[in-house]
Amino acid sequence: MSKTTTIANTRSEIWLARLGSALRTTLACTIVGCTTFYAPEPIRNHLKYPAFSYVTTILIVSDATLGDTLRGCWHVLIATLQVMILSLLTLHVIGPENFTSRVAAVAVVVCSFVVALPESTHLMTKRIAFGQFVIVYVSTVIHGAQIGVVMHPIHVASSTTLGAIASVLAMLFPYPRLSYYQARKFYRLYTENASERLNCNVEAITASDNSTAVGFSTQAKSLSTVGAKLLHSIRSNMDGMQWESPLRRVFNPHSIDLEEKLQDLEIPIRGMDIALSSCTSFPVGVIDEDLRSVLLNCREKISQKLDQKSKCFAPYDATKIAESKKEILNKNLTIAYKDLPTSFFLYCLQLLLDDSPIAKKTDHMVEKTQKTRKIREFVLNFIPSNHNLAFASKCSLSLGLAVLFGLMYNKENGYWSGLTIAISFVTGRQPIFSVANARGQGTAMGSIYGILCCFIFQSFGDLKFLSLLPWIVFCSFLRHSRMYGQAGGISAVIGALLILGRKHYGPPTEFAVARITEATIGLICFIMVELLSRPSRASTLVKYELSQSLRTLQDCIGGIPTTITSQKDMPSSSFQALRDRHQKLKSHVYQLEEFAAEAESEPNFWFLPFHSACHSKMLESLSRMLDLLLFVAYSMEQVTRLSQKEGVCGVDFQDRVKENIELFKKRVGIMLKCLEEIIRMKSLRKLENDLKNKNLPCDIESGEYPIADAYRTLSGNEEVDSITGSFLQLLEEMANKTYTNKDEEMLKGQLLFHYRCLGFCTNSLMRETLKIESEVKELLIWENASTEVNLKEIYCKISSLRSE
Repeated sequence: MSKTTTIANTRSEIWLARLGSALRTTLACTIVGCTTFYAPEPIRNHLKYPAFSYVTTILIVSDATLGDTLRGCWHVLIATLQVMILSLLTLHVIGPENFTSRVAAVAVVVCSFVVALPESTHLMTKRIAFGQFVIVYVSTVIHGAQIGVVMHPIHVASSTTLGAIASVLAMLFPYPRLSYYQARKFYRLYTENASERLNCNVEAITASDNSTAVGFSTQAKSLSTVGAKLLHSIRSNMDGMQWESPLRRVFNPHSIDLEEKLQDLEIPIRGMDIALSSCTSFPVGVIDEDLRSVLLNCREKISQKLDQKSKCFAPYDATKIAESKKEILNKNLTIAYKDLPTSFFLYCLQLLLDDSPIAKKTDHMVEKTQKTRKIREFVLNFIPSNHNLAFASKCSLSLGLAVLFGLMYNKENGYWSGLTIAISFVTGRQPIFSVANARGQGTAMGSIYGILCCFIFQSFGDLKFLSLLPWIVFCSFLRHSRMYGQAGGISAVIGALLILGRKHYGPPTEFAVARITEATIGLICFIMVELLSRPSRASTLVKYELSQSLRTLQDCIGGIPTTITSQKDMPSSSFQALRDRHQKLKSHVYQLEEFAAEAESEPNFWFLPFHSACHSKMLESLSRMLDLLLFVAYSMEQVTRLSQKEGVCGVDFQDRVKENIELFKKRVGIMLKCLEEIIRMKSLRKLENDLKNKNLPCDIESGEYPIADAYRTLSGNEEVDSITGSFLQLLEEMANKTYTNKDEEMLKGQLLFHYRCLGFCTNSLMRETLKIESEVKELLIWENASTEVNLKEIYCKISSLRSE
């Protein structure tokens, strides 16, 4: 197997999966079209809105498995029941003959608000319900009392049901597309990818020159990117697996968390990447022929384990490889205080050999608390939060305005302004200008394609529908492009379906122009309400989320336990608290990444352009620190467990280790606090004005700052090396200490094994903090090009202003 086999294999499998999804989407749309055109007349009489059948099909079946489709059908059922109840009640109270454009808009606002308000309702259910409300009330305005109260909702429900049934049939033919098999396929690819990354990392650290090491490191980075895609593909199939076999969740609630097991495999390999990036030159001095043979031997055994995992799919419960572990521990004794990156590399190898649960989420002692918390969250899901109240208000107002202005412009085609945005809403933020642009372009492209096909096949009648098939396949791939994404791809395929997949809607060109205009009306309403409901730009939220990340990171580092006692309950709760803080930090970093992506795509207008390169570097540092904190928590947990055994670690040694860790926590914590305060600052100009208004000095050299020494940064890599050096001296003393008892000697090796991980992680955390400080300074220079930036001076001014 070549070094990058899984890169080509993954691309091929993803392409084939997308092609299969596109063909099944085509089949589902074909079922809808054939039913609409050729079904018996009693059935066709109830399918008055084939456009919404297509919309339902596209929403459910795109990139779906059988489990995802079953879940989508459940959401369709819930949405249809809600719409039937609310619309029948509304039509009965108001009366179809009294429906005007304004009344329809108000009805859409009220009913959409009711459906969107519960937090427990899935987004798919809300999107389907929004579209159904638009069709029911707009059709009532158009047809009045001609059809009656009951038939409008029944026709909409029938058309929606057709789309759901077509989706299920497409997933079953010619064979079921099961989430289980998709996850198993990607799991096999992921384990092969992990094996190749391991091979590249081992080859890199044992390389005889820099160029060879850089080559293997570059391959490992490429493989890491592919591995992240495979992990995403596996996670996306997990919910579908539950719908395909719901009894598994009922009768086996304690099944192994596959995502957690995957993280136990992924994080040590990412740790190897960090260790390699910390190596200053190659060949690494401490790696002799003996150590090289140990590394190659471990690589071979881990590769065999990964190969077995890929074949059986289930998480692998391997027995400990005692011989390899002993070799690693023995080699660690000789290099533990000489070369921390190499020691940490060996540590990650050991974790892979042991299948150590480094990414465990929940400690057994707090399972009862977690269950209580889940029950509380389940109850709170039925109580609308402020966030969901804002979401419901935004959706209902956008839909109401779109329906009102759409009907005012063109009564016969008033559906499309509301339908265009009904399927556009998300519960979080999204780059509204990019999404609106993609939807507008997609609608135009699909409509033009439909007009051209109608012109070409005008003499062939219903055969024009066949021209849809390549377009659906094309749009399925378009959905995965950066330029158009989900919004543009879905709009493009629906735009063509509404022209080629229906009959009796008038001249295609006139309909296309009217629909594009109506879609533009809906998108304008969508943009205006979005801007009014969230006045903060994404770049502003990036600064806020960055400060929150640094605040939580400070809490994580401050929460690292330093007291090693014989008490059993205290350390467990401390480590669980650290893991909880880590999960909070992880959520902040993910949110920061989303805001940064949105800020990069939003227009600048008259604002300063977003410094994407600087924020990308800070995100990279924060992501690396997230991984390092997991290693810190795991190594300290093991040190605490091993130190409870008598005879190896004396009180004096533990106190000196505690002093070193406390020094690290203090210096990094103060630095992060200062950076957090600086990032929270709105602007240097406002800070200077506030100082002048309060008659405070603006020059730090004036000597009038009582807290001039508050900003204490790590004085470069020299102080980092000094703090780490004192820790290495402790490891050297421990390594040179001999014991006559073999058990004590083995215990000493195990303690050194975890202490060297702790030393490397604290060293790396300090260096990453320095990198963040450098990027914060660069960001301030970017925002204040005409002003000299001094972080110490800025923090002193902020502190003085706050103390007043």
